[in-house]
Amino acid sequence: MRTTQTAIDPVRLPALRRRIVWTLFAVSALGSTGYIAAITAGTLAAANMSGGASFGGLPTATSTLGTAVAASLLAFIMLRVGRRRGLLLGIVAGTLGGAVALTGVLLASLPLLLAGSALAGSANGAAQLGRYVAADLFPPERRARTIGTVVWGATIGAVSGPNLVAPAGSAAESFGLPPLAGTYLLTVGFIGLAAVITFVFLRPEPYRLADSSAITTHSESEARVSLADMMRAPTVLVALVTLAAGQVVMVLIMTMTPLHLTDHGHGLQTVGIVLSAHTFGMFALSPISGRLTDRFGTPRIIAAGLSTLTVAALIAAGAPPDGGLLLTLALFLLGFGWNLGFVAGSSMLTTGLTLGERTRVQGVSDGVIWTTAAVASLASGLIVAGASYTALGLLAVGLLFVPAALLLTRRSGLAIGRAA
Repeated sequence: MRTTQTAIDPVRLPALRRRIVWTLFAVSALGSTGYIAAITAGTLAAANMSGGASFGGLPTATSTLGTAVAASLLAFIMLRVGRRRGLLLGIVAGTLGGAVALTGVLLASLPLLLAGSALAGSANGAAQLGRYVAADLFPPERRARTIGTVVWGATIGAVSGPNLVAPAGSAAESFGLPPLAGTYLLTVGFIGLAAVITFVFLRPEPYRLADSSAITTHSESEARVSLADMMRAPTVLVALVTLAAGQVVMVLIMTMTPLHLTDHGHGLQTVGIVLSAHTFGMFALSPISGRLTDRFGTPRIIAAGLSTLTVAALIAAGAPPDGGLLLTLALFLLGFGWNLGFVAGSSMLTTGLTLGERTRVQGVSDGVIWTTAAVASLASGLIVAGASYTALGLLAVGLLFVPAALLLTRRSGLAIGRAA
């Protein structure tokens, strides 16, 4: 990565940085809306095409794996062509994926639907990397709240994406199209709009606007550190394990809760309330998580996130079959605990590394996060089928001991202050 920067008027820097952050917020909002609408419809489309529910989870799994691959690949590309072009490439690929999935729905082709779902995941991978792009613009004491702002944008997608499926289906039927084709038209439209906004407003190149504390003064050959060496750094290892463990625990419980509720006599209204509480906890409180992290330091907020996830998993495991209110609380805490760890862990990944090193590590980190999410979503059903929903919650508690132990044993290598 070239670190030489063309001089930018210091007076303009604050305004340019604000524009980049709010552009990334918009990309997160639009991209998540299109992506979540697609995976919501994907389950129904795959079940319709296969004649049963056995293949219903495949579009979500392929989208998640597409996100994982895209995150790693786009980080590699960004090092060579810059953040702006890398993000734009991922979002354009996601738009193309929506069009391929739409074709799959129109032709009733499951292979095309899955290929399009995987490509659509690249837009999600790009939008997720946007939080790191925003963090690079500011000094350490402001990075977490900036990450929180960008993640906050996904609240729009989490709320609106699933709720757009029905009206989009009605609109499609009025034009003689299959109902689910309307959802994928929305996917193409929303992600395509995110691509236009990236092209127009994500300028100048964000690397040129990066905070000076992130820019190395050494040559690229002198500053080159192996990925393995970077991964062994206390901050990187703790952040990576925290992010991956939080994702696994959240996905394990979240995936099976709707089925657990309906199997015990709860209606779709209860399912909707519980999942709404969960998504609210996941995204809506992101600015608070960011400010808490900047105020108290990443290790403390990671510990708070792990503690919150543990409480959530225990409540879920111990809730009686008719305990809709308890499960609503559990799923809210599950979302908020994930958010605390996600914002604080992402902020920790920006600590102690040069700009190029960060980009490499962040791509690998997001690749790991989304790969583990795909595995967890597939494994959760097997665990419940082979044991129980209670066992799933207790397993989640056990998994959280790994990042907690690592946080304690690596504590001496982690700064506890505000900028940690």
